[in-house]
Amino acid sequence: MKSAEIRESFLKFFESKAHKRLKSASLLPDRDPTLFFTNAGMVPFKNVFLGQENIGTQRATTSQKCMRVSGKHNDLENVGRTHRHHTFFEMLGNFSFGDYFKRDAIAFAWEYLTEVLKLDKSRLWVTVFREDDEAEKLWKELSEVPAERILRLDEADNFWSMGETGPCGPCTEIHYDFDGAVGKSRADFLAGSETGRIMEIWNLVFMQFDRGADGKLTPLPKPSVDTGMGLERLSCVVQGVYSNYDSDLFTPLLAKIAELSGKKYGADENTDISMRVVADHIRATTFLIGDGVLPSNEGRGYVLRRIMRRAIRHGRMLGLHEPFFFRIVPVLVAEMGGIYPEIASNQKFIEEVIRAEELRFLETLEKGLEILEAEIAARKQAGKKMLSGEVAFKLYDTYGFPLDLTETIAIESELLVDHAEFERLMEGQRDKARAAWKGSGEAKTAEVHQEMVAEGIATHFLGYQTLDCISKISAIVKDGRQVEVAETGDEVEVFCEYSPFYAESGGQVGDQGQIIAPQALGEVKDTQKPAGELIAHMTKVVQGALKVGDEVHLKVNPLTRAPTRLNHTATHLLHAALRKVLGEHVKQAGSLVAPERLRFDFSHFQPMTREEILAVEDLVNEKIREDLEVQKKE
Repeated sequence: MKSAEIRESFLKFFESKAHKRLKSASLLPDRDPTLFFTNAGMVPFKNVFLGQENIGTQRATTSQKCMRVSGKHNDLENVGRTHRHHTFFEMLGNFSFGDYFKRDAIAFAWEYLTEVLKLDKSRLWVTVFREDDEAEKLWKELSEVPAERILRLDEADNFWSMGETGPCGPCTEIHYDFDGAVGKSRADFLAGSETGRIMEIWNLVFMQFDRGADGKLTPLPKPSVDTGMGLERLSCVVQGVYSNYDSDLFTPLLAKIAELSGKKYGADENTDISMRVVADHIRATTFLIGDGVLPSNEGRGYVLRRIMRRAIRHGRMLGLHEPFFFRIVPVLVAEMGGIYPEIASNQKFIEEVIRAEELRFLETLEKGLEILEAEIAARKQAGKKMLSGEVAFKLYDTYGFPLDLTETIAIESELLVDHAEFERLMEGQRDKARAAWKGSGEAKTAEVHQEMVAEGIATHFLGYQTLDCISKISAIVKDGRQVEVAETGDEVEVFCEYSPFYAESGGQVGDQGQIIAPQALGEVKDTQKPAGELIAHMTKVVQGALKVGDEVHLKVNPLTRAPTRLNHTATHLLHAALRKVLGEHVKQAGSLVAPERLRFDFSHFQPMTREEILAVEDLVNEKIREDLEVQKKE
């Protein structure tokens, strides 16, 4: 059975069990700042499990695109060196949102594996969480797995969580034994798992809790089920091969790599590692670009760049010194473009991005080699036997040299690399990366603002209709706490029931203006939106005193609002023109919209030519002259 047939059989099976088949979500998690990438099938349903979203069904099934290259789930360093680790993979899953629970989940899994796929029952092992008596009992009742092959394991193995926070719960795992005749004891299982003879194929998670940032487990509104089974591993089992790379998901890619390099897969272990790296990484690269990520020096683009450069470097080890990576894309699209049309429709663009990055990296690779060779020569001349971890880290961070490349070249010159120093610098980089991303899924607003939201304080924005209005002061915040009065000279946050002031958002600066009371005057220096529907007027009281409950006149300065509005509209015209001239892949990466100027950051895989710049300018000016009606969308 081909992998495409396996995928379809899974989805059809669960459709027959009243599950709704849903399309794979993007690799870029929607509205979830805790994750770089979608790393499990349940990620798109996180808010459903939390009871915060209704998708119109209590049963769903998907084949979800996933990436594991950062954070807790990071398989990058193992990719190529093992037969079962990948950056990109497909997660087959069935989900119950407060509908069925353990009994049906276990029964469905057993039926699919043994009746649809007809796997050898004698080769299956099952593990459950050490405290989950119910799951163990159900396996004995509903399956033919012998009692000695149903094992209880600790939290590290059988309690699942998506990350440090979020939905979690006990799980039961199904494992496949590539030599079913060997052993039936706990020791046999642990030994087989260590050697790879026994491989996990399906994880059934019984979603019961939400883990907060403090580690506290809160029961979810309704117990639910989240299961995940990697298509790559399942294809390996069904097709009777030991390595995922011997399944039909990878053999066409490996054949193309062999054609390009003149190397034979299976003849030499080092060659095999490099070929597996390239085969894996072209999948990750193609799907990331297809979902809108471009190589860059930060965020997701930086991860993509590291993946691409690791693959290009391994291509070089295969003797490929000219751009080659982009030539593998058509093979992948031919195999997977039908189920994932985003890579088929963007094939030409994906190839162009990859080729441009290859050319760029080949230049920096030469520079990196010069630095490394000079450092090695200096060390040898000084009689040293160790290459500093600082040099290795600089090559890794700046020139895309993985540590193993530096080590390979150093060993050829009879030098070792200072691993301890390298790891210390790497950990510092990881700390910076972790600090740049939220750890709990919610922006950490000031405690006082959270209290105000809980009290029901909110501001109704009127700024699209008017630049001034009458309202009452509902709260005043000074030095991080609520106060009743703000005296002359105080710098405070003033909150009103209604406001025409636009709070800083989407790159546009906040409004300035005045808050006028019968006996007081406040100068609004800035406007922010700290939490919920709160609008904070950053105010200096220049006369009298402002009090909670006062009726005040709020006036936006039209001399700053008017040019800011013009520049805001201009950013939309500029974005549209860039997409028209450069392509639909262009996405906004940041902006500043102020009264006196605008700045628009965007993603593109190479510098704009003079002709492209002039074309964008001409198109923007043409649309300005057309005097089009401006439509507001929130």
